[in-house]
Amino acid sequence: MNISIITVGKLKEKYLKQGITEYTKRLSAYAKMDIIEVPDEKAPENLSEADMQQIKQKEGERILSKIGADTHVIALAIEGNMLTSEQLAANLDKLATYGKSKVAFIIGGSLGLSDEVMKRADDTLSFSKMTFPHQLMRLVLLEQVYRAFRINRGEPYHK
Repeated sequence: MNISIITVGKLKEKYLKQGITEYTKRLSAYAKMDIIEVPDEKAPENLSEADMQQIKQKEGERILSKIGADTHVIALAIEGNMLTSEQLAANLDKLATYGKSKVAFIIGGSLGLSDEVMKRADDTLSFSKMTFPHQLMRLVLLEQVYRAFRINRGEPYHK
């Protein structure tokens, strides 16, 4: 399986980079992993609704340019589907079983994802009703994808 994480913005925090490097290495035994960063738009504090939409649209165009036509897209969004680790594992297993070998998880910028990206998404995923920094979500997502592969293989890790 080929898994991509397409994300807005650069990762700066050293501790997050270390965790992401660790889980990317662990995942390499199960899947081809690729993290694609697209530039974020500079967003001043006091934005109008129109400005926010324009920023999300520009970021969305960059995201969409990185998605192949044959890619199964899962957008991370607060309003997405909340799953257990076992359900995520089952979903990834089902995708592999039915020939969806390319999966892209999308993490938006600080303003979220554009309507166009949400329309392109085949599924949505929410980790919580709370808001998390998009940089932290990379690490959380990688850990859960790693956990899913371990669950599907019946290997110890998930408790």
